[in-house]
Amino acid sequence: MSTSAPAARLADFRTDRRVLVLCALAAPIGATGAVVAKVLLWLIAAITNAAFFQRLSAAPADPQFHALGAWVIVVPVLGSLVIGLMARYGSEKIRGHGIPEALEAILLGRSLINPKVAVLKPVSSALSIGTGGPFGAEGPIIMTGGAFGSIFAQAFHLTAAERKTLLVAGAAAGMAAVFATPVAAVLLAVELLLFEWKPRSFIPVAVAAVVAAVVREPLLGSGPLFPVVPHPALSAATLGMSFVVGLAVGLGSGALTALVYGAEDLFLKLPVHWMWWPAIGGLAVGLGGWLDPRVLGVGYDTLHHLLEGQLVGAALVGLMLAKALVWAIALGSGTSGGVLAPLLMIGGALGALVGAHCGLGDASLWAMVGMAGMMGGTMRSPLTGMVFILELTHDLNALPALLIGSVTALAVTVLLLKRSILTEKLARRGQHIAREYSVDVFELARVGDVMDPQPPLAPADLAVEELARRISAGDPVLARRQGTIVVDSAGRLAGLLTRGDLVRALQSTAAKSRTLAEVAAPNPIVAYPDETLHDALARMLGHQIGRLPVVSRTEPGRVVGYLGRADILAARERLHHEEEVRERVRILGENAT
Repeated sequence: MSTSAPAARLADFRTDRRVLVLCALAAPIGATGAVVAKVLLWLIAAITNAAFFQRLSAAPADPQFHALGAWVIVVPVLGSLVIGLMARYGSEKIRGHGIPEALEAILLGRSLINPKVAVLKPVSSALSIGTGGPFGAEGPIIMTGGAFGSIFAQAFHLTAAERKTLLVAGAAAGMAAVFATPVAAVLLAVELLLFEWKPRSFIPVAVAAVVAAVVREPLLGSGPLFPVVPHPALSAATLGMSFVVGLAVGLGSGALTALVYGAEDLFLKLPVHWMWWPAIGGLAVGLGGWLDPRVLGVGYDTLHHLLEGQLVGAALVGLMLAKALVWAIALGSGTSGGVLAPLLMIGGALGALVGAHCGLGDASLWAMVGMAGMMGGTMRSPLTGMVFILELTHDLNALPALLIGSVTALAVTVLLLKRSILTEKLARRGQHIAREYSVDVFELARVGDVMDPQPPLAPADLAVEELARRISAGDPVLARRQGTIVVDSAGRLAGLLTRGDLVRALQSTAAKSRTLAEVAAPNPIVAYPDETLHDALARMLGHQIGRLPVVSRTEPGRVVGYLGRADILAARERLHHEEEVRERVRILGENAT
């Protein structure tokens, strides 16, 4: 079957060869993201060793094994005090966990990030985590990698959309390098940062993530970060229990979000400058670390123990409550640090607690489901949540349970909360993000579907004054449109006369007797009935006009319709009808169309 000429012009995607340029730029961004991740982790380890063990070393160190006694309370306070000073006199954008700031740069800042932030953010985050802050490195590395991608992109002649792609490529590269999770990094970019699913952006981001994962191996090692003994194929009962765990984690996710912003609201009421808030939050971290050292720092060892099923009973309860409270207070204080590692720890502990009473599976499995659910529900990124845990553990058999837990938690949080823990911060700044991705209705509709098939036509030799008389008399075709299509004696397009053109012509006594051919704009921009509404709308915006004559593609000049703003809105009205109007539809017979 041959394809018609109009159909041959339409494609599934609008991606062109420009994507190859973006891929070439994304590759060095990916490599740099891995290097930045190495530097950040090195800096965290060096500060941790100096602050908790009084030694000059960059070897991996866990602050929970310190021997400072009650003096441990002082360490987070001092570190947070320095961060407050850095935010006050350096850049306020280093406050928070990084992802909302990246979203803000993408949506409102035309994907431009200040180089100062690219330096101060990782330093402040390393200082926060290294002095015991209960955070992860992913938020800072996403912001830092994104900042480098943005700065790199600014050196080239790119559009704002292309800069966004490279900013997100840097963010995905950083996450892929820190956690050895390139697939989850790309999914996070799609679900949270890109606000689109287009090959133009998806392919370069994937290139950056893969390059970062490759470069990571000589810098940070290979293999899964938290390998576990693979689970056997899961039974139907076990998968059913995954749903229960997802429900519990979804409710916990909602409570955790409320706790974080409740803490932030309390800090807003303090009669002191926000520069001092991180130090107050640091005091809570120090006290929590004194009572339960496991809440200090990233806690990768604790995460691994959870995934191996080594923590049970009261140990889980204490870890979950202490980490949640300390993290919420510290994050609410506006210090610098990420959310992902704490979410994994809290979600893993909650999942293991709920699953321990079912008699199915083991603590390791339910910790995995809890982690995926907490990430999927709290960040509203369910695909990222399940694939992230899969890449961390390489336990492929657990994937169905991870899917159920993650999607169930998402369903709970979407119904309970209007916004996620990430977008709530932006909402408090007066900004709004819609995260429901769908095909543009203007890409689905053709001009012929919505155009007016009875266009307002007038002959070229008609006098301006006569056209005005017909419109004022309520001509059923001419009066209802803001433009009049002028045609010659053969009925072919000769020009377009807008209502504004007509008013200006009537203001001149001499012009009243002139013909439409003399006052109408010649060679008007046109649309074709077989093209998408998106293309026609882009043409209208590009030429700053509000209406287009629609002409036949096979017979140029023959007017077949009229496309105005109201016709374009008709496509939106159709979508609204499909979304909102409920009706009972009679089942059609075999021959019905």
